[in-house]
Amino acid sequence: MEICIIGLPKSGKTTVFNALTRGKSQIAAYAPSALEPNIGVAKIKEPRLQVLETMFKPKKTTLAEIRYVDIALTARSTRKGSNISGQFLNYLSNANALLHVVRAFEDENVPHIEDSIDPKRDIAIMDLELVLSDLVIIERRFERLETLLKSAKPGERDSFIKEQALLQKIKAGLDKEIPIWQQGLSQEEIRNLTNYQCLTAKPMLVVINIGEKQLPRSASIETELRSACRYTSFEVAALCGKLEMELSQLDDSEAEEFRRELGLAEPALDRIVRLSHQLLGLISFFTTVSSELKAWTIPRGTTASQAAGKIHTDIEKGFIRAEVISFDDLNKCDSIAEAKKQGLLRLEGKNYVVHDGDIVTFLFNI
Repeated sequence: MEICIIGLPKSGKTTVFNALTRGKSQIAAYAPSALEPNIGVAKIKEPRLQVLETMFKPKKTTLAEIRYVDIALTARSTRKGSNISGQFLNYLSNANALLHVVRAFEDENVPHIEDSIDPKRDIAIMDLELVLSDLVIIERRFERLETLLKSAKPGERDSFIKEQALLQKIKAGLDKEIPIWQQGLSQEEIRNLTNYQCLTAKPMLVVINIGEKQLPRSASIETELRSACRYTSFEVAALCGKLEMELSQLDDSEAEEFRRELGLAEPALDRIVRLSHQLLGLISFFTTVSSELKAWTIPRGTTASQAAGKIHTDIEKGFIRAEVISFDDLNKCDSIAEAKKQGLLRLEGKNYVVHDGDIVTFLFNI
């Protein structure tokens, strides 16, 4: 899973990036001039793995990962009429979701580029930038479709015309500065847009970067913004980026003690991961092969053969069947041997839909 971090200059994007990845990327009070993004990987904590480790006693345990890309947009690239291009657009297009850091903290040493703190305005500015990028994508495809229709065979025309109608519908919304994820499209229409990699069709997690003095009001800040943006594929989380970055540099026990004193329920990474999974409709399954216990992340609704392909394409091609037991069933039995006695270890075919928490052993033949 790859998530791109975006936001206006001086919003604290890199601070949040460091908090999520335990990184130490340079933080500047002014917009960075470097064109290379910060890239980091965060391990996804999985409490169920601790239980499975006790049962299987593996030599190695591997957590699932999230790759975060911190895009350094400049003030000029967040003005109407500009356009995201080059490598920034490539990173954004390939991301599974976007994480938009929005500034809510006050700091007289770091003036806001718009001269005042207004999260709703800043969200609108960034939404417009993404909309403009998508309009370029849609308009180019329109031009391509017109060329294709001139030489299309009878069997091809219907699909081209249908695609053209969908793009016209989407463009009408974008012309009104309405992001695709706010346009109320059907699931089928959204699937048909996948190949375009439109930025405003991607799930959006808005992170409100607050100051320490605002921590007691974090829940109300989230509620206020969420009520103003009631759309699918959208979620809001408030956190103090500066504090979370400092805590991420401590060992787990020290950080946990500080969190208790401050009344913080969970680390920023844990919450951001949970919300990201919800937005993307992701689940986790586990494998135990060659003395390695490993967590995998897949979209909800993935079949057993598709999940096998997540591990290796050869396993998917040679798929025979899968041995499956749910985490809850195995936890009750306390061992695979007891689960077998109780008939809880099942053999499933390639069309079995993997559930969150399944422990799966794939049987295949190359």
